Amino acid sequence: MTVSMDEQMNSYVDQINNNSEIRSVVLYGKGSKGFCAGSDLTDLGAYGSNWEYRNRFSRHLDYARAIWLIRKPIVAALHGYVIGGGLEMACASDIRIAEPNTKFGAGEIRWGWHGGSGQTQLLTHTVGPGNASLFLLHGEQVGAEASLRMGLIQEIVATDQVLNRAIEIADSIAAKAPIAAQMTKHMVRMAQSTPLEIGLLYENDSFSYCMTTEDAAEGQRAFAEKRPPDFKGR
Repeated sequence: MTVSMDEQMNSYVDQINNNSEIRSVVLYGKGSKGFCAGSDLTDLGAYGSNWEYRNRFSRHLDYARAIWLIRKPIVAALHGYVIGGGLEMACASDIRIAEPNTKFGAGEIRWGWHGGSGQTQLLTHTVGPGNASLFLLHGEQVGAEASLRMGLIQEIVATDQVLNRAIEIADSIAAKAPIAAQMTKHMVRMAQSTPLEIGLLYENDSFSYCMTTEDAAEGQRAFAEKRPPDFKGR
């Protein structure tokens, strides 16, 4: 990933968040070698000074941060190398599907730093402190089976089916009530950063709001009439 790719990735955030026709997102790397191996280290100087680099979030120059800011549910289709910033983008997604030969890594420690776009935080929330420390301090790559056991990925599918499976899941999400889907994503994030008792109170508020929507009324009608609901996002 380069700075120009950062800019491109960030330009999609508002488009996705504010387009009601988009209800879910599939994140996929087209390169034959892998999903993403992180930043092009020869391009880091393009971020500017240390202070400018530190402020890259507010300058919309961080690709992993862009993924985190998308409100719609994201399914990551992972293959080959998922390294550094690639791992951060995967962790910023909501559901992760991988092929058997996928390799995950947070090897920055080998070069003198750690990841700065969620690697120490999102990874720890996802797999727990011990497993995160194995990634972050050991710095070696971890295979798909071990990553599945840790909870980093949710499914392993055949190499030629990883994108299709991600699209299948995203299509299923897109068929759901959009407000409920986005609120559910929001509440899962809340559960990662609030005490349980507070989270339960927030959940009740979110639930109460969802139940006042037109889509909730449509869902109740569809259930009673034994037909698929037609959700409008209202």
